[in-house]
Amino acid sequence: MDELELLKKDWKKQDNSYPKLSYDEIYKMILKKSSSIVKWIFIISLLEFVFWFVISFALKDTDAMEHYKKFDADAVLIPLAIIGYVILAYFFYLFYRNYRRISATDSAKTLMENILKTRRSVKYYVGFNLFYLVLSTVLFLWLEFDQDTIMINKVNEAAANGEAFKLYAVIILTTIVLLAIVIALLLGFYWLVYGILLKRLNHNYKELKKLEV
Repeated sequence: MDELELLKKDWKKQDNSYPKLSYDEIYKMILKKSSSIVKWIFIISLLEFVFWFVISFALKDTDAMEHYKKFDADAVLIPLAIIGYVILAYFFYLFYRNYRRISATDSAKTLMENILKTRRSVKYYVGFNLFYLVLSTVLFLWLEFDQDTIMINKVNEAAANGEAFKLYAVIILTTIVLLAIVIALLLGFYWLVYGILLKRLNHNYKELKKLEV
């Protein structure tokens, strides 16, 4: 049983031998916990961004990245990267704004509204990351078929042998399986980190609704 639950029980006690907490005192406790949770959502999202940025920087000189640098694909890859960074920056702004709003909240109703906004922001953030992953994978696969001479020769050879469909099916199915594994790992990470924080935030929301009754 956490501190808030103990305080709530204390607040509801009728025995005068126990000091009873006021509505405002319990509200302030919920406000403090909610503000802390949203702050951690903001911090973790930034750490996640730094982690992936470091990974991409470390991989930029690998054979795989050198392979894609040979493609004439700047018109596709550069806008994709810019759009991704801009949208991520917008989400960081949302998380920080949610934290500031919750920290400065002075009513239970407003706090509940800000909690709901934060939950939606996190869900959209997770959804965008997964969508961006799928979109990037599709674009890189298209580049392989469109500009990679080795892949083009394999496709032409398979077509000449009447096995083009088989080749496409194997490559696409393999990509889907690998993509599904990566998405499952990411969803596990998001559930472990953001899911737990959102669960606690949702608990605070329910407690506020009880206080408002």
